[in-house]
Amino acid sequence: MLKTRASGILLHPTSLPGRFGSGDLGKDAYRFVDWLSDAGQSYWQVLPLGEIGPGNSPYMSRSAFAGNVLLIDLAELAEHGWLEQGELESAPDFHANRVDFCVTLPFRMARLRQAARRFFNIKNSQIRREYEVFCEAEIDWLRDYALFMAIAEHQDWREWDFWPGDLARREAQALRDFEIRFADEIDFWKFCQWCFARQWFHLKEYANSRNIRIIGDVPIFVAYQSADVWAHQELFKLDAAGRPIAVAGVPPDYFSETGQLWGNPVYRWAVHEESGFDWWIARMRQAFRLADVVRVDHFRGFAAYWEIPAGAPNAIGGEWVTSPGDHLFQVMQRSFPTLPILAEDLGIITPDVAELRDKFELPGMRVLQFAFGDNETNPFLPHNYVSNTVAYTGTHDNDTTLGWWSTLPDREKGFAQQYLRSDGLAVHWDMMRALSASVANTVIFPLQDVLGLNSEHRMNFPGKPCGNWEWRFTWDQVRAEQTEQLAEISAENARIPIQEM
Repeated sequence: MLKTRASGILLHPTSLPGRFGSGDLGKDAYRFVDWLSDAGQSYWQVLPLGEIGPGNSPYMSRSAFAGNVLLIDLAELAEHGWLEQGELESAPDFHANRVDFCVTLPFRMARLRQAARRFFNIKNSQIRREYEVFCEAEIDWLRDYALFMAIAEHQDWREWDFWPGDLARREAQALRDFEIRFADEIDFWKFCQWCFARQWFHLKEYANSRNIRIIGDVPIFVAYQSADVWAHQELFKLDAAGRPIAVAGVPPDYFSETGQLWGNPVYRWAVHEESGFDWWIARMRQAFRLADVVRVDHFRGFAAYWEIPAGAPNAIGGEWVTSPGDHLFQVMQRSFPTLPILAEDLGIITPDVAELRDKFELPGMRVLQFAFGDNETNPFLPHNYVSNTVAYTGTHDNDTTLGWWSTLPDREKGFAQQYLRSDGLAVHWDMMRALSASVANTVIFPLQDVLGLNSEHRMNFPGKPCGNWEWRFTWDQVRAEQTEQLAEISAENARIPIQEM
């Protein structure tokens, strides 16, 4: 799939315009697909679609399988009669260019609960049967997810190791008693996932019909406060009380003297191997359903990961621990007809990481903002790319290109201007042109760069605990000349839309 020259845009769906506080799977998502087509693009890279976690990050989701209920299009629920127009018209005065999660979350959740109440009053209808079919088809993960969410809510969202012991240990009788007592609450979370799935697959089908492919995202680790860890405690390094023994992160480097302490529980890889990697195969099967291509975050962790003792104040005292990535990807090869995977191979990349990536012919990533700190041997410079590469001006973790440029040291700025043959007045377009002209089969641009936006429009700042994942664009920021220029650049460099799935 990534062997054809093509171009795409990076945008999380919450960044879309929309009436109800954040982007969702409604009409503006379809309009964005139409814009991608008009701009000569082939890919929409969406980032993780899962539930948000601490810091509103989709990389710390409460489930590796569930969709983000904040993305549910409320207007579509009203079309079914599950919401009244007055309930939508009473929306607060949301920000058009930011997601205020403290306001958006309660507004949307209240309406989802109202929609669920009306839906479950329906008896013996075709749409009710569709819901039941979905619940049966997704039972392997949906039951645990809905149980987890219902219990967590009744426990005031405390981490699950602080729940009553019988629920934390998943004792069968305790779970049955809870399911009987709180059946309506459990059904609500199933209803939300059914709504998300209906709407997402309809949008994906529309995108594919317009020759737009979806690039999804699978974080290598999962959040401790998740249905996955609670339901599969044997797969993670936990103690007898269910608390992590060790957590994930990255070691000290140029960017951080103390490294990064992510806090995700790490895997008991031996147990995964003994099961034939069943959980991973199920997870990737779901990811391949949701997207046409899947970016695997922190790919280097499949060769070796940085393991930090639980309770450590920072990542300094960690150590590299080998992962059975080769065996896992062999099992994946046998389980799926193809492996449409993009390896996020940024950071500390050792030869074993590159060998694992290349053995399975997975494209890696290059970020042009990283290219100008050294000399012409820098692997992030376009003339050093190989074709099996996905190249970016920047990612969701970087500043916008104009923001990056405004703080770039003079020496690096001079090198960049010389390399790009740029006067610096429209460096974002100069960088997009350089990537598009490169041998990389796939190039991806954050929408902020196409729109020429500064640091105020950055999506995420790693290590910053709040204020991330809030950026939204508005349609009045999208000008016809930007659309035409992007289409021209793609056409000039033979990055024409992919016509066949």
